[in-house]
Amino acid sequence: MTRGTRGGIGVACAAGAALLLAGCSSAMSGPRHPGASYDVQLSGSLTVFAAASLTTSFTELADRFESEHPGTSVQLSFAGSSALVTQIIEGAPADVFASADERTMESLIEEDLAVGTPVVFATNELTIAVQPGNPASIGSLADLDDAELDIVVCAPAVPCGAATERVENVSGVELRPVSEESSVTDVLGKVTSGQADAGVVYVTDVRGADGAADAVSFAESADAITSYPIAAVAGSQNVVLARDFVTFVASDAGQSVLRDAGFGAAP
Repeated sequence: MTRGTRGGIGVACAAGAALLLAGCSSAMSGPRHPGASYDVQLSGSLTVFAAASLTTSFTELADRFESEHPGTSVQLSFAGSSALVTQIIEGAPADVFASADERTMESLIEEDLAVGTPVVFATNELTIAVQPGNPASIGSLADLDDAELDIVVCAPAVPCGAATERVENVSGVELRPVSEESSVTDVLGKVTSGQADAGVVYVTDVRGADGAADAVSFAESADAITSYPIAAVAGSQNVVLARDFVTFVASDAGQSVLRDAGFGAAP
């Protein structure tokens, strides 16, 4: 099926919440994913707003979800988490929201726009993206404190930017980026296009770059592990299907896709 794509507190872990949500899911005939039960045929369209770092994995998850739910269609919208939650609060029609951090999901909760308890379904870690072969010979976070290097990071309002600020505070390294981008995919794009020598992104972004960038790990990234929560959105026109998508992401099948993309398991 052709897919349309546009560019905290009370958050549960994936394992327990997946089972809870499975009990609320509708049922269908045909293939089943682990942890879900079906009584009736699910159908209709679903609009999923997801953090930019989820682009590759959620595209695959949406394809699999449609295959397991004949008669459904999943439309995906990817951008920085903060931009997506603002759109939802302002009335954009979304059925599911997957954020790259719990802080942004809290904004949805505070507006009473999250259905039930959001599920933490994955974690991610920062790395340094460099051009193939690492021509600037960057080996650590401290190496980015070089006025001769063009460094790109995410804006502080974006989850990857907030995580970058945390590692700066922990390490004492002060980055002087030439630009702050609104999504982590924009940061990676500046590196792969040669507009920047390096950028701070997630490990999953470099892994999905198909050799267009190399990764340089740094110890301080362990102090800024990011948790990814997902929830159905209040006002959804198909809340049963939305909840089932959340269940699917947290299921064994969904977790397998996320692991293959480089995401860590939910805490």
